Amino acid sequence: MQACDIKKKKHGKDTAVQGTNDSSVVSKVSAAAQGYFLDNFLKSFVCKVSRRAPLINRGYYLRWKAVDHCVKQFLRVTEGCSRRQVLSLGAGFDSLYFRLHAEGALAGVVVFEVDFPDVARRKAALINGSHHLKDSLKDWSPNSSPLTGPVTIASDQYCLLGVDVRVEGDVEEALSKAGLQWSAPTLLLSEVVLTYMDTQRSDAVIGWAARLFPQSLFVMYEQIRPDDPFGRVMQDHFLKLNSALNAIRLYPNTAAHRHRFMDRSWECCACLDMNQFYLDQVTENERCRIENLEPFDEFEEWHQKCSHYFLLTASKGSLTSRALVHPLSAGSSVPCMSPAVNRQTLRATPLPGGPRGPCLEGIGMASAVLGPGAILLSGGSGRAGRGGVARLLIKDPAGWRCVSMEPQTGVRMYHTVTAVPGWGVIAFGGRTSPLNPIRSILRMTFDPSSLPDSSVTDGPTLEWLSVKELACTGNAPQPRWRHTATLLRYDGQNFLFVFGGRTEVEPVLGDGHFLCVEDQRWETVPVEGDPPEARHSHSACVYDGGVVIFGGLSGGGVPLGDTVSLRPTAAGFCWVRLPAHPSPVPRYSHSAHVIGHKLVLVGGVWLQAEDVPGIAVIDLTTGGSVEYSLDTSPVPWPLMLHSFCSEPLDEEGTAIAVMGGGGNCFSFGTHLNPQPVTLDLRPVL
Repeated sequence: MQACDIKKKKHGKDTAVQGTNDSSVVSKVSAAAQGYFLDNFLKSFVCKVSRRAPLINRGYYLRWKAVDHCVKQFLRVTEGCSRRQVLSLGAGFDSLYFRLHAEGALAGVVVFEVDFPDVARRKAALINGSHHLKDSLKDWSPNSSPLTGPVTIASDQYCLLGVDVRVEGDVEEALSKAGLQWSAPTLLLSEVVLTYMDTQRSDAVIGWAARLFPQSLFVMYEQIRPDDPFGRVMQDHFLKLNSALNAIRLYPNTAAHRHRFMDRSWECCACLDMNQFYLDQVTENERCRIENLEPFDEFEEWHQKCSHYFLLTASKGSLTSRALVHPLSAGSSVPCMSPAVNRQTLRATPLPGGPRGPCLEGIGMASAVLGPGAILLSGGSGRAGRGGVARLLIKDPAGWRCVSMEPQTGVRMYHTVTAVPGWGVIAFGGRTSPLNPIRSILRMTFDPSSLPDSSVTDGPTLEWLSVKELACTGNAPQPRWRHTATLLRYDGQNFLFVFGGRTEVEPVLGDGHFLCVEDQRWETVPVEGDPPEARHSHSACVYDGGVVIFGGLSGGGVPLGDTVSLRPTAAGFCWVRLPAHPSPVPRYSHSAHVIGHKLVLVGGVWLQAEDVPGIAVIDLTTGGSVEYSLDTSPVPWPLMLHSFCSEPLDEEGTAIAVMGGGGNCFSFGTHLNPQPVTLDLRPVL
């Protein structure tokens, strides 16, 4: 490649990286407009205010909150110093200076911002064109003293420089001319900047920052965990933008980044992923405020996004003991756990002969086995939107196929469908949106004689399922979603036991209810013992005449890892705790099956461990538990095991079909598993 071609390629990549600034500031403006944080200056840097999805608003709030926390801590611990400095590397259209000026927080502080010359010139022009911004720079006028070189704005407390951060000599010279004092206590900020550089260059920046600033604190916000499904989607997104995440391969986790800084002359370093920061550093009152700003039901995507970003603070000199964030303690809300993973690896493979495409993509679906080789899939949301389509997976000699119809089930997400032998299927709960829970209860009956032969696949509307709304009597429970509904026998009759979930008002529910299927009546059944903690997105399986419940998400937004059994008694039922050892890593949005006396947990979302959940097996007689990793290399797409359904493919339960799953991967796009997958459990059963 010729030198001019290399230069063009580099310029094209730099332009793409600069484009991430434009997208980022629009998202920050959206979050501010919805009340996530107060910033009246950001909107001056965009042409039009656009509203982002709640998930993106939350994500940019947390980024803003993390940096704001560090800045305020720095200003607090250096308040006795006569001169303090903030140096923002790759500042883009950040409004930090203007916000601090409005808050009266700039006593003895000078803010320096460095970015590409084009970005700096654009920002200077926007500031010059806004009276709202210029009023914060009373001692600066673009016409009073024309500037030369990289300095585009120079005032007593704010300097904006257009210089390539990767070129140490240019940065050092420009900052010296702008009046930066190298020995003064300095806070260096880097928000998703260094990772866009070649790793050798970003390592050099970390090194020269430690060398040039003897009393300093470094704050970095970037991405980690490239190898799990969310990480793969995230990387693909930035590759498509021609803005590859370079550092993420060599420094894939928080431990690697700590070593990175310590190896380059920083004296102390702490690093938290954003789940840990949110639950440990943000107050409960503030979290409650944030969580009530907008309707929200994307917990899996939120926690996955937060597990793939981190906040690092490093320090040296007199500021070494002035940590901005602290390493997690044993009492942390999200303690780090290392699951005891067995060496045996289980395999995931595409379902033999399995259909694929929009008919089987989706999140928030519900499933039930109707009979040998027949699995019902109901509701959910996919590429085609949210709909009331019911689908049936049928096993033929040639493999599995899918047929569908559109009964009047209505839109349902995060509901349950429970098969009642000889009676039909009960569809309970669900929602159309986080503000609209579903109140109707449906009975679906299946006519196998109406199914088409194997020459007919998904597409036509087929009348193989009839749907009827039930008029149940008794004291009905609150409409809910993300609950469980399990079929029990009590007093010689079939009962649907509904537990947990959430509503448009209540973040978690801990109540249990019994619906007599034959009488279609909600009844009071005696239950003794302390009920489990309120939760949603847990699992519940029939076991030994009762129900065994595992995990879920608590009201505090932390996954649970307890195993609780509802056991039959002479009078009714009784709650009993089942201790497991070693303790399984808490998780939610998983599925579960009881096979013999073993509880098999599939996938889910956890916050406490690296990688993603695979398979966990809990022996319900001894309490022993084992975690197994899942080999997904035979699956040619990132397999996301959350918001999915799973059902056994045989009576022994040695093979399980996983259907649907995936979600909105923050601002990186939506990923949905395109076809069913089989998990072979024989090695652990």
